Amino acid sequence: MQKFKVIFISLLFFGLLSECQTVKKKTDDIVKKENEELSKFIGKSSSELKIKLGKPDEDFKNEKGNLELIYNSKKYLIPCERRFEINSEDVVIGFVSNGCF
Repeated sequence: MQKFKVIFISLLFFGLLSECQTVKKKTDDIVKKENEELSKFIGKSSSELKIKLGKPDEDFKNEKGNLELIYNSKKYLIPCERRFEINSEDVVIGFVSNGCF
């Protein structure tokens, strides 16, 4: 009976461990897709960005003097923030995505 418990607990543990790896892989795939989509804006004008994503929720000049456009949303009550950096020539030069999937 003791061996049965050990085997059962071991199988349960390995099952949970593999499930966590599956969730991590799915999350990594979603983040990769998000980054691929947002990287399409690199080198484009801020007006093209605004046409696709709409009016930003915030905008300000950062310490480098570049404009930052911030888009906030929620999915499943999880906040998502996308930040785009725009240089003085009005071209998207970078982005950061937090909590977006």
